[in-house]
Order: sequence, then C-alpha cells, then structure tokens
Amino acid sequence: MCVCQTMEVGKYGKNATRSGDRGVLLEPFIHQVGGHSSMMRYDDHTVCKPLITREQRFYESLPPEMKEFTPEYKGVVSVCFEGDSDGYINLVAYPYVENEALEHDDMPERDQPRRKHSRRSLHRSSSGTEHKEEKPGLASDSTESIQETKSPRVDLHIHSDVPFQMLDGNSGLSSEKISYNPWSLRCHKQQLSRMRSESKDRKLYKFLLLENVVHHFKLPCVLDLKMGTRQHGDDASEEKAARQMKKCEQSTSATLGVRVCGMQVYQLDTGHYLCRNKYYGRGLSIEGFRNALYQYLHNGIELRKDLFEPVLAKLRSLKAVLERQASYRFYSSSLLIIYDGKDSRAGMFVERRPEMRLKRVDSSLPESLQDGSSMEPGSSAQPKVDVRMIDFAHSTFKGFRDDPTVHDGPDMGYVFGLESLINIMEQMREENQ
Repeated sequence: MCVCQTMEVGKYGKNATRSGDRGVLLEPFIHQVGGHSSMMRYDDHTVCKPLITREQRFYESLPPEMKEFTPEYKGVVSVCFEGDSDGYINLVAYPYVENEALEHDDMPERDQPRRKHSRRSLHRSSSGTEHKEEKPGLASDSTESIQETKSPRVDLHIHSDVPFQMLDGNSGLSSEKISYNPWSLRCHKQQLSRMRSESKDRKLYKFLLLENVVHHFKLPCVLDLKMGTRQHGDDASEEKAARQMKKCEQSTSATLGVRVCGMQVYQLDTGHYLCRNKYYGRGLSIEGFRNALYQYLHNGIELRKDLFEPVLAKLRSLKAVLERQASYRFYSSSLLIIYDGKDSRAGMFVERRPEMRLKRVDSSLPESLQDGSSMEPGSSAQPKVDVRMIDFAHSTFKGFRDDPTVHDGPDMGYVFGLESLINIMEQMREENQ
C-alpha cells in the first residue's frame, strides 16, 4: 500500500514503535488538548503533524530569542498508510526523501483537481478554529486496496495511567474513563478520514517533526490558548476572514486578545485529568475566562498558588521578546502553558485527607503519588512550568516568502493577549494571597 515500504529507517528516536523493520508506527498524541490536525507521537521526545510549507519555513527562520518559547524543529518525515495483519490501517513514518512525498503546495494545479478542498481539509493549522465535521468513512474514489481495509485503527498502544474526563457534553465521553484526552482521538479519526479520502491522489505525506514539549512532565497539565485579536492570515479569502472575525467578535479574542482552545488539568481528589475543549472556550465571557484559568490552576484540593510567579515570569519574558519582533504577525497561533500535576506536595495532600486514602488512592492515583516517595528533596523549590508558542501556518514577517503584505511594528494583538493574561493572573495572585 505504501511505495516506501522497502526503505530502511536509519535512526529511531527513544521508544519509537517500529512497524516491522522498516518504519516508525505513529500513534495519536494522547495529551493533545486542542487544535484541528492530529498531533502524532513519533517517540518519547518527538511529535509530528501534517506539514504546511509556510509553517516549516517559519520554524526554519525563527529569531534565536524566540526559540526558547517554541518547540524545537526536528525536520521532516514521509508518512504513509500501511495495513496490518488484522486489516487495520496504520500511519507509518519513514526517513524523508526529497521529491517522494508531496504536499499540495508543491503540486501543479492540473495534477490536483480537488486541490482547494484538500488543502483546507488536510493542511490547516493544528489550532485552527474553523473546521467542518466530516463523517468517518471511505471516499468513493479511494484506492481499491484501502477500500478493502477496515476502519482506521484507533485503539492506542500509548496511553496514560491516569484517566481523562471531558466535561463538555458534545464530546460524547463525559461519563467514560478513558486513557487519552478525548480531543486527541477525535482529531486522529478526522485526520485519517481526510487522508484516506485523498489516498487515490497521494501515496506519501510530509509531516513536521517537533519537540514533545510535555515530555518532561509526569502528569502534564496543559492550557491551549488562541492568541491575538485577529485569527485569519493575510491570504485568507473574504469569506474566511469574515468567519474568523465573527468568531473573534463573539469570544474573548476581541475583549482580551486570548481565548481558551482546550485544557487538561490533573485533579488530586479524583485521580483524573479534567478536560475542556475549544467549544467551551468560544462561549466564555471575560469572567468565564477568569474562572477557566482558575480551574486550570486548581488541582481539585487547592489552588496552585506556587505556579503564579514562574508562569508570570515566563509570560513577561515572552512579551518582552515579541515586542522586539518588528513586522512579525502570528495569526491563528496558540500558546501552551504547561505545569506538572505531580506536585512535590502531593503526598502531604493525601495524608491530609485520610478518607481520600481509603477511598481513592489505591485505585485512582498513580503509584508515584501513593506513598512518601512523592516528597522530593527541596519541595519548596519553584515548580517547573513551560510556555510555548505553536502553530505558525498563518504567520508572516517582512521578507518572508515574498509575502506582499508587510506589517509595521510588533504583533500588538498577540501582545494585548499576553497583557490580559498577565493582568488576570496578577489579580488572581493578589486575591488568593
């Protein structure tokens, strides 16, 4: 089914899952909390996503001082479908060979009669706010070999020891304990459906390899924020620009320059991740946004007041960096805020509530939180947090790819979002001293 099946993979990342002796089996990234395109796990330290040329070039030309606040760019792989012995479809990554894997940006118009549809469905920023629901299923023009296979495999080889619970009713998973963020599986199913529908025209796909920014966290608590007062790129059609402007006007993007795109936060009292998705974020008022931020910083027992200073320090540093980036615009990009739900004080919380030990600890909390071993030396040290910008499919700056529109000064819509975030966190810190 894949034209590169005979290729040998010369280098595997740590704990990459091999497909036979040839490629790396890609799995959904279980901690994806927002976005549209599916993030895939390549190995413990690396994730990958469908390649968009503008985003790739942007990563390759990042100003040095921005690299602290973005995932490390690790290159490109070729990705294709392969059927396993049970007839399921898997995505497998191989070393990229020039000219073997095409993206729609590189294909002549005459070679891709469905180009307009394909680019919109496959190559969209992974945190794009617009998408059309596509029912899983085989397209009528799919290749015969794929028509004969079963539905895409969605049982995950990689999973978390901690259950996830989505609070939003439209996920359909709110009452079910599952071992991955429900949004990641949703994106994975839709991604496979889109790719299968195009399989007649394309055998290979190009994917970006990026740093897995949550790798260093035992229980990653992730907040995905859509930043800025404008989301559409300079090349957007009038129709798309109007849709994006309407979404901004109807959300905190207009009033705060930032809106919630998704989140997961570990709850010590239940031993679950609490999850929210982008539909929840779109409907929030200013006060609702404040409450969502409070919820993200709350572990089910108490507010993590120890997170205020390290997060604020990161946000202030990022703001200073972006204020120096003249002509840069980060339309439709997102900001990830990450901290570890495995707090060094977790053992104290459990001891403080003996009824929790009796009812929940043995069955819910990971083993690392069930005994005194969770008390790490220097527990008073500042907790590790991270702040990263992601999704640059609509970004631009002076001289980039001969873009006709050149902007003056820094991206003040993005800076406004950072200022709002900093102000809200400072107020929250003062109210909870």
